[in-house]
Amino acid sequence: MKGVIFIIQIKFNYLLIMVEIEDKLISDDMFTKQFVCDLQKCKGACCIEGDSGAPLTEKEAKDIELNIEKIKPQMRKEGLEAIDNNGVSYIDNDGDKVTSLVNGKECAFVFFDKNNIAKCAIEAAYRKNKIAFNKPISCHLYPIRVKNYSTFQAINIDNWHICKPACNCGSLLSVPVFKFLKEPIIRMWGDEFYQNLEIVNTEHFQD
Repeated sequence: MKGVIFIIQIKFNYLLIMVEIEDKLISDDMFTKQFVCDLQKCKGACCIEGDSGAPLTEKEAKDIELNIEKIKPQMRKEGLEAIDNNGVSYIDNDGDKVTSLVNGKECAFVFFDKNNIAKCAIEAAYRKNKIAFNKPISCHLYPIRVKNYSTFQAINIDNWHICKPACNCGSLLSVPVFKFLKEPIIRMWGDEFYQNLEIVNTEHFQD
């Protein structure tokens, strides 16, 4: 396991601590910040706010297109109209492939449960064993954001005001970001990578 902590000093004497594991540079926020989604308070706002859809890999976009008839029964009328008119994805202003939107706002795959909490039709189809893949990994990993460079991946934590309830809940329960996101982290990078996060946390971030 390669887990090396190093410190970069930037302006205003602020110290940015990163962890290196394999070819990944990981923000210390993964270990020092707490996070547990509190859907009763946020109502799944991350699915309906923002200026573009959920980022998709090429494979994810293709999988959704090939399985759209199995996903449609979980969707709202507005979402169905959006994908019928615009397809399941589009290229946003940053040049990324993202899910289509309803009226330029919520993801086309959003539906609302009886408590008005936003849920994902792709995930719902997956949970019902209708399809073999879960919601987009960018959604599953949130608030982790990944940026690919030529020789490494940068893994950071997105700070968004709508996730304040999740931060408060995580603090109350003392759950660091990486532990809350164990399932998507393993889905993205494998069990060994997650175990390395556990080791780094124990050796360097425990009181």
